[in-house]
Amino acid sequence: MAIPGSGRIGDNRGMSKIHILGIAGTFMGGVAALARELGHQVEGSDQAVYPPMSTQLETLGIALSQGYLPDNISPDCDEVVVGNALSRGNPAVEAVLDAGRRYTSGAQWLSEQVLPGRDTLAVAGTHGKTTTTTILAFLLQAAGREPGFLIGGVAEDFGVSARIGRGREFVVEADEYDTAFFDKRSKFVHYRPLVAILNNLEFDHADIFPDVAAIQRQFHHLVRTVPARGRLIVNGEDAHLAEVLAMGCWTPVERFGFEPSLEWSARLLNADGSAFSVLHRGVDVATVQWPLLGRHNVLNGLAALAAAHAVGVDVAQVAPALARFNSVKRRMEVIGQARGVTVYDDFAHHPTAIHTTLQGLRAKVGAARIVVAMEPRSNSMRLGAHAEALAPSLDIADAVVFLARPELPWDAGKVIAAVRGDAQAVADTGALLARLGEVTRDGDHVVFMSNGGFDGAPRRFLAQLQAS
Repeated sequence: MAIPGSGRIGDNRGMSKIHILGIAGTFMGGVAALARELGHQVEGSDQAVYPPMSTQLETLGIALSQGYLPDNISPDCDEVVVGNALSRGNPAVEAVLDAGRRYTSGAQWLSEQVLPGRDTLAVAGTHGKTTTTTILAFLLQAAGREPGFLIGGVAEDFGVSARIGRGREFVVEADEYDTAFFDKRSKFVHYRPLVAILNNLEFDHADIFPDVAAIQRQFHHLVRTVPARGRLIVNGEDAHLAEVLAMGCWTPVERFGFEPSLEWSARLLNADGSAFSVLHRGVDVATVQWPLLGRHNVLNGLAALAAAHAVGVDVAQVAPALARFNSVKRRMEVIGQARGVTVYDDFAHHPTAIHTTLQGLRAKVGAARIVVAMEPRSNSMRLGAHAEALAPSLDIADAVVFLARPELPWDAGKVIAAVRGDAQAVADTGALLARLGEVTRDGDHVVFMSNGGFDGAPRRFLAQLQAS
């Protein structure tokens, strides 16, 4: 049964001029897009700007300053929205505090300016948040709901990472990372969703969480905010999430997975995950055929279908629309082909995500060679929290070129030695591109994996192939 609506959608559109610190981040760039759509005058600054968010900001006509200089913040700004990448000691942060300026976090701004009066659907989990959020927004759109959304990436089918939307529902990627230097709670505690997807839970973000238990506590804070009339859509095969629910749960739960006894289950029709049946309480209700690959994406799609059903969407009606779903930029995005070589740009940066992504590609390409270019850029990767699991996650690859920059504080040699296939570490992007040129053969599939800009390496390598 669908969840009843929460009443009239509010309007908090007091016009103002805001400056966003960290505006080129995927989340803060989405906040910028929403603020601009609401009619606010928006400017921002950042120190690392790269596509696709830089392209979105440019398209929106948002003034962007390079670097966190106090003078980059216009004197007539009414409010400064501070991204969680900034901390005390940052020149812009110190200037804001010293001047007594009004400031807030991106998550707080969203909760106050956009979410009141909306039915918020939040997507949380260590992996798959961006893809699942995009699938859910796409399904609601296919059902004619005109949802608003904030996605941690640019959705190919919408052309933007965020929009206000004209419908009741607002879909938000609900990150467990902390909110700001002055608010160490997870971002998702601000959203107070009607429906929350808990996709999975593993250890990550080693820079702020000491262990899995600390992350579970934050997830339980999210569980506490979902009303009794709402719905929790939970991965029924994840032991860590089961422990979260055991801490206390006051909301109806629907579990999903491959186990037929769960409320929502999937049965693979193709081994690569490109086709699957959807079962609700054991009854076959829909078939999905789509361009995504891997068991992990089947679970992402299943969770999104269950969440859409919770707000009254007919799953059988919208599932066929997924045949034309185009996902998100930098999620196994094919950026081009040359010499029969297919080049992908992918955001995977956790061993589990790396393994499942490569597993899905292997199921699709069969015996064709897979070459991985890996940049360990996330805070957890740089701290070495995933070093032991990294080599096994790359077992499916035939060759690996690992970017071990000189500042990497752990020994990449041990990881390289443990990789099953041909593997080599290089110190800079130029050397990585040269090595890829040596190991890549006609017909290979080359996957660039990083949660950063990777110095533009994917497109530079494609150009290198085209010129050879």
